[in-house]
Amino acid sequence: MMTANMKTGRTQDWLNLILAALLFFSPWFMGYTGDVMPARNAWIVGAVLALIAIAAISAFAEWEEWLNLALGLWLVASPWMLGFTTHLPAFWSHLVVGLLTAGISAWAVWDYRHEPHATA
Repeated sequence: MMTANMKTGRTQDWLNLILAALLFFSPWFMGYTGDVMPARNAWIVGAVLALIAIAAISAFAEWEEWLNLALGLWLVASPWMLGFTTHLPAFWSHLVVGLLTAGISAWAVWDYRHEPHATA
């Protein structure tokens, strides 16, 4: 039985999948494939986010949302941690996708913890 919470979670997981695809393709869209550090970070984190989103779409688990939240926060911090704050296309793509991913994942965790769950 699917609760309203799980339906909302699916929407959030689909949004995270879209953000993962945007992040993965951002080096080509925004022209920073030649910058190894931000491009690799976008490809790796984008692929991991996509895998987690697909897993969450097929079978929801709270830990998936927490992991997405952590990856979103990593994306926000990574321009400073990896040293590409001066490369504006890479900086902004990581910052915006990171904030959106973290926000959507926090929303999914909040929904999960504040709505009744079906027991089987």
